This record gives sequence, structure tokens and C-alpha cells, in this order.
Amino acid sequence: MKEDIQKAMEVMAAGGIILYPTDTIWGIGCDATNEEAVRKIYELKKRSDSKALIVLTDNPVKLEYYLSDVPSLAYDLIDASEDKPLTIIYDNARNLAPNLIAEDGSIAIRITSEKFSQELCRRFRKAIVSTSANVSGESSPSNFTEVSETIKNGVDYIVNYRQQDTFKAKASSILKLSNNGEIKIIRE
Repeated sequence: MKEDIQKAMEVMAAGGIILYPTDTIWGIGCDATNEEAVRKIYELKKRSDSKALIVLTDNPVKLEYYLSDVPSLAYDLIDASEDKPLTIIYDNARNLAPNLIAEDGSIAIRITSEKFSQELCRRFRKAIVSTSANVSGESSPSNFTEVSETIKNGVDYIVNYRQQDTFKAKASSILKLSNNGEIKIIRE
């Protein structure tokens, strides 16, 4: 795992994109502050950049760096979601690549607790893009064996860790949390 983390960090620091395991499904990732790297992911997925991507970080404290205002309810929701990964869409994103932020200024962030992605985020010291490892319109791969050759050939580095896992991972729940405390369920 250590070698994979080191190589993934080197690739992302150089503006490359990686294929890696997360707390949900396999993801395509890059430095979430690098606009050119984010553009490469949109091109690989054949996805419009008007559809924002999710970012991962390893600690709720880091939300304050990427959001101009963190609703206090966010921390309660994160604490309560220990049994299932939770992605929260927040208002007023900042300090991220402009093409990563939605047109309304929002960003989807998930605090990962999975061993590899959490350590990668911690050591990289920046948020990391985490979008499903599929071309837009195709089904999301629930494990590495379901990742298409198009995706595998389009990334700069493929993490070896957890490639043999055969369990069917699921996507996270998604909530939109407005600064006024309003919650909207996007995906359960």
C-alpha cells in the first residue's frame, strides 16, 4: 500500500490522474486544486464540466479550507454516517479548481474512512477528486474487475491495492446541505 500511495501522490502532484479504490466504488482521481488535471478527468469520462465531481478528504476539519461557511449540522451528519459513506453538497466552495465547482458555487465532499483513500488524502494534504471509474452513461464499476479498458488505458497510474476485492461496493448517500440548514436528499 505504501508504494501505491507514494506513486499516486507523485502522479497527482505532476498533474496526472489515477484509478484508485475508495470507501465506495473504484474512482478516478486527481489533485482537486489542479484545473488541467480535472479537465483530463472530464475528457476521459466524456462528461460535461457543467456536472460537478465529488472530492474526498480525510478529516472534517479540512472542510473549513474548501468552504467559506460550514454549517454546524454538517459535522453531526458526518458523525452519524459512520455505517455508510455520505457525500454532502455544500454551498460556497473555494480553494478548488474552478472547473470542479458547480455553476451555483457548490461542491460535493465526502470524508473517507477507507484505509487507502484516507491515507492518500492525509499524505497528499489536498482534496482529491473522486468520480466513478466509468465513461458517462455507462454503469459504475462496483469493483476493479468491472472497470473498462477505456478507463484503465486513460489514467496515468492504476493503484494495485484492493484490485482482487470481489465484493460489490455501493455508491455513497448524497445530501445537499444549504447554509441555512436545509437538507435535501439527492441519493439514499
